[in-house]
Amino acid sequence: MRRVGTVGGHTYEFPTLVELMAKATPLRSGDVLAGCAAESAAERVAAQTVLADLPLATFLDEQVVGYDEDDVTRLVLDTHDPVAFAPVASLTVGEFRDRLLAWAAAGDEPAISDLAPGLTPEMVAATSKLMRNADLVAVGRRTRVVTGLRSTLGLPGRLASRLQPNHPTDDPLGVTASIVDGLLQGCGDAVIGINPATDSPARTVALLELVDEVIGRYGIPTQSCVLAHVTTTLRALEAGAPVDLVFQSVAGTQPANRGFGVTLDLLAEARAGALALGRGTVGSNVTYFETGQGSALSADAHRGIGGRPVDQQTLEARAYAVARHFDPLIVNTVVGFIGPEYLYDGKQVLRAGLEDHLCGKLLGLPMGVDVCYTNHAEVDEDDMDSLMLLLGAAGCTFLIAVPGMDDVMLHYQSLAFSDVLTTRSVLGLRPAPEFEAWLARMDLLDDAGRVRELTADAPAARALLAAASS
Repeated sequence: MRRVGTVGGHTYEFPTLVELMAKATPLRSGDVLAGCAAESAAERVAAQTVLADLPLATFLDEQVVGYDEDDVTRLVLDTHDPVAFAPVASLTVGEFRDRLLAWAAAGDEPAISDLAPGLTPEMVAATSKLMRNADLVAVGRRTRVVTGLRSTLGLPGRLASRLQPNHPTDDPLGVTASIVDGLLQGCGDAVIGINPATDSPARTVALLELVDEVIGRYGIPTQSCVLAHVTTTLRALEAGAPVDLVFQSVAGTQPANRGFGVTLDLLAEARAGALALGRGTVGSNVTYFETGQGSALSADAHRGIGGRPVDQQTLEARAYAVARHFDPLIVNTVVGFIGPEYLYDGKQVLRAGLEDHLCGKLLGLPMGVDVCYTNHAEVDEDDMDSLMLLLGAAGCTFLIAVPGMDDVMLHYQSLAFSDVLTTRSVLGLRPAPEFEAWLARMDLLDDAGRVRELTADAPAARALLAAASS
């Protein structure tokens, strides 16, 4: 359907929903690369004005990626809940934005969170395109999603962390030393998650057994994950490995997921295998998904209706619909990891991180962010500090941290363990409750509930350091 907007006396035409969504998106390098970005600020404003007046229900009748050609679109529409959608079914995109902001200001968390089954990825992506950064923070903060396996994540006033002990050769001593380093700094309540250097099933099993030994020996209320391909995790399950979480990177189109080597049926099989182990103590969320703006474009799998390129933020939101279907414990966007071809500088990375967090939350996901960048991007640590603190204020479920900010295996910059402590301290946030109680039992908290500064001869330090040497 042809839509028209006028700005400054100039009329702009948007022949399809695909083009309207793309032109309304705040500037980012990936959309320029794909050839779908607005050609001027005026055209972007015209598109946003038209988008604001578009009824939300339009997205149930008009798609950006065709129903017959894409299983993600079919998943979204076939599982849509009209009862959950009913409270906002009569609103336009702009009115929905205003309603969310009103609910956020009033603290009406259930009103926002209960909408999730009735919202489609395109609805939330469209709404986020009309928001300032402060709006993204305000609504994200009031959107509550709680999950659990051995720790409870997403509660108010809490900020969890993924402890990422990667090693370039998967050396057990190096991995264990990084785990100890993170635990001593109060990190790891979301997951102890390792990116393996190879996708070897035997190596995956060995790493799973290593982390399970540390968790079991010290009674740590957290979960482990080796971020191998889902087919490798299936083989580990068949071998009897202690799998807590099934991991997979996912994207927002069927061809992009095919490029990742996954299908919806394969994800369902792996989830069923992990559920059968019954390893949870406070919940049964056993999947972990990772996403990132630009993944579909990088796989040349970003085309929508009529072969037109779909903007990367809309495709990112569609990836969240895939994750939502499998009831995850955690999901995160690796916001600056794919590179400057998709998010060029600190401003674009910051905006994308807040968008991703909000869109995931609105769709009912326990959303975290890897606040990160590659060394050839126009980004630095000050940009990451700003995003880190804004995400903490926005109620982000968890952040990812590595030793010393530098992932020596994946060769990119993330947050340090101490950055998680800083965010918690500045914003008055605490770890997951079960993990906080464990920190107290290990004498790792001071009287004010803060992670204490330890010396190597402190009892907790001695106990944990023994794990690294054994």
